[in-house]
Amino acid sequence: MRITTACCTLVAVASLLAAAPVLAQNVKITPVGSHPGELCANDRAIVFEDPTGVRLLYDPAHNVTGGDDPRLGAIHLVLLTHMHGDHVGDMKLKAPGAGTCANSERVPAPNSTTAEVAAAKNAALVMTRAMSGFVGNKVQGIRGGGKPIGFCPQSGGATTVPVATVCASQTDLGGVFVAKTVDAPKGVEITIVYASHVNNAPPALLSEAQRAALKVDGAVLEYGPATGFVVKFSNGLTAYLSGDTGIHSEMKTVINEFHKANLAVLNLGSNPGIFVSGAHSMNELVRPASVILTHPNEPVTEGGTLRPASRTAALIKQLKPAAHLAISGRTMEFDGQGKCAAGCGP
Repeated sequence: MRITTACCTLVAVASLLAAAPVLAQNVKITPVGSHPGELCANDRAIVFEDPTGVRLLYDPAHNVTGGDDPRLGAIHLVLLTHMHGDHVGDMKLKAPGAGTCANSERVPAPNSTTAEVAAAKNAALVMTRAMSGFVGNKVQGIRGGGKPIGFCPQSGGATTVPVATVCASQTDLGGVFVAKTVDAPKGVEITIVYASHVNNAPPALLSEAQRAALKVDGAVLEYGPATGFVVKFSNGLTAYLSGDTGIHSEMKTVINEFHKANLAVLNLGSNPGIFVSGAHSMNELVRPASVILTHPNEPVTEGGTLRPASRTAALIKQLKPAAHLAISGRTMEFDGQGKCAAGCGP
């Protein structure tokens, strides 16, 4: 009996050791910007890849040339924080490297880059229901009509990716969506969190009748709250994707104390105050091991090197967590503790 127990124990340990490399691998993070090898003013979009193979695109923005942009690869989930044109994508990049780093060359995207990518990749829309309803209608327009976009099928509380066709996560502020590949022992958990920002749609993506009706009252069309995300990957990495936000108390109570985020992806340029409050929010409230800086609204690098006179450079000097730039096309790898394991450069 003792021999049998010992054998079973050894088998169990061997099984755990065999599974450990899968769960211990790094999350790959690849910014998709306007100019290869740079962090430029209009850069927002980022691709995340979990060790299990789940791939998500965060805020397609103006950074893709369309749904068939070869830099994207497979995309299972599209995350959208809010409806401003530079996030939902009322324009798309003419070509990588087109224009300047301060002002990339873009062309209209009448259906939004978010809808273009979702339609091309058959991706799940992970965003509030108000926004997914809007994007879903644009996907229908791209595909020539048909049935409305439905909610993503779930089994055991998770959606298996890739999904068969574009679907919506059926989530709102505070909601959780789990995506997993068919054979993975665990999934990627995505929680929608608060952002201190507004969420009005760009006029270019509204119908002519809607634009006219809004103009009469000097109004804008809001799509519920602006958001951020907390993404818990299978290797233990917990990433806070801030969205466009000012400083707020939930950075401490929800993001730090409850979710225990160990990596922050911080949007800089939407609110000039974030260059003032960013150091405090990261150093004292969120307190991650590392911060990836994006959405700068200024050319941050030149020849791939940080411009010392930039506002971003000044902020980096104040940050306690390790700071990394979202350089377009450079894949960074992060371990479960939120530390860069490869690809982050000097």
